[in-house]
Amino acid sequence: MNQPNPGAAPAGPPQPPAAPPALPPLQGGQLVLATIAVALATFMNVLDTSIANVAIPTISGNLGVSVDEGTWVITVFAAANAVSIPLTGWLTQRFGQIKLFVGAILMFVLASWLCGIAPTLPVLLVARVLQGAVAGPLIPLSQAILLGSYPKEKSSTALALWAMTATVGPIAGPALGGWITDSYSWSWIFYINIPVGIFAAGVTWMIYRTRESPIRKLPIDVVGLGLLITWVASLQIMLDKGKDLDWFNSPLIVILAVVALISFAFFLIWELTEENPIVDLRLFTQRNFLGGTIAISVAYGVFFGNLVLLPQWMQEYLGYRSVDAGLVTAPLGIFAVLLAPVLGRVLPRSDARIIATVAFIGFAIVFYMRSLYVIEIDTFHLVMPTLLQGIPMALFFVPLTAIILSGQPPNKIPAAAGLSNFARVFCGAVGTSLAGNAWNNRTVLHHERLTEQANVNNPVFNQSIEATKSLLHMNTSSAHALFDFQLNTQAAMLGLNDIFYVSAIIFVMIIPLIWITKPSKGGGGGAAGAH
Repeated sequence: MNQPNPGAAPAGPPQPPAAPPALPPLQGGQLVLATIAVALATFMNVLDTSIANVAIPTISGNLGVSVDEGTWVITVFAAANAVSIPLTGWLTQRFGQIKLFVGAILMFVLASWLCGIAPTLPVLLVARVLQGAVAGPLIPLSQAILLGSYPKEKSSTALALWAMTATVGPIAGPALGGWITDSYSWSWIFYINIPVGIFAAGVTWMIYRTRESPIRKLPIDVVGLGLLITWVASLQIMLDKGKDLDWFNSPLIVILAVVALISFAFFLIWELTEENPIVDLRLFTQRNFLGGTIAISVAYGVFFGNLVLLPQWMQEYLGYRSVDAGLVTAPLGIFAVLLAPVLGRVLPRSDARIIATVAFIGFAIVFYMRSLYVIEIDTFHLVMPTLLQGIPMALFFVPLTAIILSGQPPNKIPAAAGLSNFARVFCGAVGTSLAGNAWNNRTVLHHERLTEQANVNNPVFNQSIEATKSLLHMNTSSAHALFDFQLNTQAAMLGLNDIFYVSAIIFVMIIPLIWITKPSKGGGGGAAGAH
């Protein structure tokens, strides 16, 4: 038997060729300009995850479809985006980081233009699928490119700058989308990507074209890609249409659930045994990647689901215009932007797990405050929790991203960032569907409870109706209609309070996930490892 050779490559799949020497970091004005360009590409991408939220009623009305059909504008983008993100590792090795990043930006610009000119809902949905698909590599590659542009000791600053744009995008989306929709046309929520994308692509290519990553021609995992698309699409459609089709009383929902479950099981088996998998699930064998990815994904799902519900509730039940509902969510970005640079300095000297824990506790406090909302709430008390939520937002992305990327060799960063971002974006889409369904179910439950005593045999109810008729000079049917409206508003408020309360509990419950990771000094662990 041959004796092991310490210098030989380990048994298993062929190893990639030795990586070339690391490129020197950028400096001065070139570094500033590069950071702005990469950040704008990230901002443009994450902005589109939420900018259409408040415009759905307007888009649906203009295209002559129901609001339920209009919500597919959000879900098809999220589903396509989630599917394409895990391809980042393979695509990067096949085409190179810079070519892929710039190409994805330009395709995103084209898809945005197609969205803006779409004359019908089917055309718009096809354009949104294309937009979501080409956006997949943008976030993970922006992380990798920024980490490679900064010195190792400044890697926490790079992650903090990335997080600033990644957190502000979903925050600015509803406010910007509401203002554009009310002031101009919904088409402009897509057209604004065109100048931003062209600038970002041009500057990125100008600075980075000589800093391309090595290219390897690997075979594509067609079976894994097919299984990934199948289970993601089946699950997302099931969650989106379940409420309309009465869930598992519908044969279609049952079929979708079975397809999603079986294809997911085969996906796991295939990807763990495939030599060149489309998604490197072996990354989950690393403690830091496992704990950090699950924590950031669940947290983002809860956060984004609530971010969609809040403006929807304000428009439907409080009478806010879309632009006003968007502006109420805007203060979320104040502390997120102000504290991000500070975090970049503090993180290298701190334990990232402690900072992430503080962020989750902050989220729990904010959602508990919201669980105390009443229907007579004023704008100040709506804005205050939103403003305070910016603090945990600033402490959220960077430490967990540092934990996830800690110890990863340079050639694994795109795959690791891609897989973790897939989990996060997919959980955001799932969280949105689950939050909407849960709110509907709790509203129905509270409505039933509130109407238990509201009948003509209850003298208190009859007295209330008579008092309303007398005070507001109404007839009986109008008084009953007003009562029903007030009851629906109260039921929706109680249902939303339940969602906020459960969200607070979830943030507390996922804190232990942070502490299964290995201790490291803040961004140093993750960032240094990233290099």
